[in-house]
Amino acid sequence: MCIFTALPSQFALNSRRPTADQLAGRPVPPLSLFFPAMDGVTGRSSDERPTVLVTNDDGIDAPGLRALVGALVAADGYRVRVCAPDSEKSAVSHSITWRHPVAVKRVDIDGAEAFAVSGTPADCTSLGISNAIFSSVPDLVLSGINKGSNCGYHTVYSGTVAGAREAFFNGVPSVSMSYDWVGGKSKVEDYTLAAEACLPIIGAILDRIRNHSYPNGSFLNVDLPTDIANHKGYKLTEQGRSFFVMGWRLVSSEMQGGQMLSTMTMDKDVAELPDMDASTMSAEHRLFKREVRKSQVDDSDMDHQCLQEGYITVTPLGGLAPPEKDFQAFFKDWLPSLSDHVCSSAL
Repeated sequence: MCIFTALPSQFALNSRRPTADQLAGRPVPPLSLFFPAMDGVTGRSSDERPTVLVTNDDGIDAPGLRALVGALVAADGYRVRVCAPDSEKSAVSHSITWRHPVAVKRVDIDGAEAFAVSGTPADCTSLGISNAIFSSVPDLVLSGINKGSNCGYHTVYSGTVAGAREAFFNGVPSVSMSYDWVGGKSKVEDYTLAAEACLPIIGAILDRIRNHSYPNGSFLNVDLPTDIANHKGYKLTEQGRSFFVMGWRLVSSEMQGGQMLSTMTMDKDVAELPDMDASTMSAEHRLFKREVRKSQVDDSDMDHQCLQEGYITVTPLGGLAPPEKDFQAFFKDWLPSLSDHVCSSAL
C-alpha cells in the first residue's frame, strides 16, 4: 500500500488547462460533427492501443464499474486502468482530500491494472492522470457506471460526474456514465448491457482523439435507461432542471427511518417507524436523517425526460455554470443601485 499527498498547483500534470472560454462550454454538435482539435496531453503512452482510465463513486467493487471494465477488457482494444474509491463515495460531489494523504492499494481485476484509493472520485481521477501510480497519462477517463441516473441538477451532487469533470479540468477527455437503476425492475446483469451500449461512444471518442479532432471545451455525461435491453438509441440532450426535493427527519438512532440509497431514492424494503416526538428528546443532542420528499421533474426535451422515454442521453457539460441571460441582465441593473442603500455606518 502506498500513501500520496497532494502537491501545489505548480506541480500539476498538465499546463494545457482549458481557458475560461473553453470551460464555459460552447455548444457541442452531435457526436459525428465534433469540432476543434485538441493536441493531446504530454506523457501519453507510446502503446498503439489507447489507454482508458476507469473510476466511479460507488466503489471499486461496484458491479457497474466491474461491468464496464469487463466490457473494455473483452473488446481487446484498450489498455485498461482502474483508480477508484475503496468504498462507496456517492453524492460527495467534487470534494477532494486536501489536508491528509490518501492510501492506495493494488487490487486484482482481470485484464486491468487497478488501485483502490481511500479518497474521493475526484482524488482518484487526479491520481490516475498524474503519473504518480501509472506510467503514462490515459487517453480517456471513464467514470461509472453509476447506480442511478445523473440528470439535471443532480450532476452537481454526483461523485461520478465529478470524476469525469476532474479529468476535464486537467485537459484529459472524459465521460461520466450512469444507469437509471430502479429497484424491483433492474438486475445486476443490466450493467453489462449498459457497458456494451457505451462501447460505440467510447470507440468514437477515441477515434477522434487519435485523429486530433476531438474538442476540449466540454466533457460528456451519459445516462442509460432502465430498460437498457430495448433502448431507443443515442440522443444528444441538454442538462435540465430535474431535482429530488429532500428534507430532514428527526430520528432516535442510525437505524430508524428509511435508508437513502445511492440512487437518491428511499429503500422501500426498510419498515417505516413512527415519527419521533421532539419534546421527548434532548435539545442539546439530536439526530436527523436526510430523506427524499418528492421529485421535481423538468418536463421539457432535456436529459431526464429523454432518458425516461428510453433514450441513451449524451449531454455535453462544462466546468462553469453561467446564469441565464435574463438573470445576468437583472443583476447588471441591480448592482449599481446598491449605492443608494449604503448607510453611513457601512462606509
